[in-house]
Amino acid sequence: MHRVVVTGTGVVSALGNNTVSFWQALLAGTSAVREIVAIDASQIRFKNGAEIRNFVPEDYFDAKDIPFMDRFAQFAVLAAREAIGNAGIEWTADLRETTAVITGSCLGGRAAEEIGYWELFHNGKNRIQPLTIPLAMSNAGASHICMQFGIEGPTYTVSTACASSSHAIGQAFWMVRSGAAPMAIAGGSEAPFFLGGLKAWEAMRVISKDTCRPFSAERSGMILGEGAGMLVLETLEGALARGASPIAEIVGFGMSADASHITQPLAAGPARAMRLALRDSGLAREQIGYINAHGTATEANDRIEAAAIRCTFGPHTDKLAVSSTKSMHGHTLGAAGALEAVACVLSLRDGMLPPTANFLTADPACDLDVVPNHARAATVEACLSNSFAFGGLNSVLAFKALS
Repeated sequence: MHRVVVTGTGVVSALGNNTVSFWQALLAGTSAVREIVAIDASQIRFKNGAEIRNFVPEDYFDAKDIPFMDRFAQFAVLAAREAIGNAGIEWTADLRETTAVITGSCLGGRAAEEIGYWELFHNGKNRIQPLTIPLAMSNAGASHICMQFGIEGPTYTVSTACASSSHAIGQAFWMVRSGAAPMAIAGGSEAPFFLGGLKAWEAMRVISKDTCRPFSAERSGMILGEGAGMLVLETLEGALARGASPIAEIVGFGMSADASHITQPLAAGPARAMRLALRDSGLAREQIGYINAHGTATEANDRIEAAAIRCTFGPHTDKLAVSSTKSMHGHTLGAAGALEAVACVLSLRDGMLPPTANFLTADPACDLDVVPNHARAATVEACLSNSFAFGGLNSVLAFKALS
């Protein structure tokens, strides 16, 4: 079994389109929640989201490639491009042949499908864009990453709602740890700002009409976001041999299913996933100093997650810092676990914990140290990143600081 380290990160988000700007905004407690401009927001009851503004594909891609790439796939490639560049990878034929690419996406290119349906059902057209299928398929992000870098190793996409990219990173970690692949590009991407998707979320009545306030007594729901996060994972010995500088170590992965309700969470499932991540990592509960929470700011999720953390950590809960960065970059659905994993490894690297922004009043049902509103300097040995999805699917990643 190999030790596995993170040697590169890449981010596209409403807080910034690279790791540095994303991290600086998180530490500043900056919220990217603003009025939605991608569509006519008069057609939906909620008006705010965490969109990536002024994104021009031509600034990043050749004109001939853009028609083949939905927005979510563009985000995936850009994040992977940054992660690979930051990791300083020099591709060889053997490395291209054996590197894995594992991505997560909840929606994929659903916006491309919507355009086709509009042509069929609203405009009365008999034909739609011939590239609709390759634009819409959820694995398009992974495939375009492979094509961009000539990667020929194991490649696939996980779709487990809001846990998608966390599951993808966890499975990539297990592949590298076992020796099935010497390196993996893992993460996720999402682009949910299209009318049909927003109307579907509107119908669920879980979207806030103002902003995202995880764990706050005044919380009123989640805020959608978009973007991508990618990590380069490789064996510690491989990274050191090529002169790379690891950021942090990924040491554990746990996953579980509630097996209860399609939308209503239970505390037992998330608690089980956290325990399994600890067991997989070999870490004691007392070694965990920080949890990047799923923290969606819905009434049920925050209360259930707080209960699951207390169930898992017992008295040590009172020594844990727990924050939700969704308060700043929004809930990016299938990309959320990847963006939050990036936040975790940077927290370990820099000894800084990002805050829970927009926090007003403590909720007794969420009795946690939520790092309210301001980043905190803290030397943390290890941390968890929680992702809990509709369908009762739970994924937890464990990271450790490099000593």
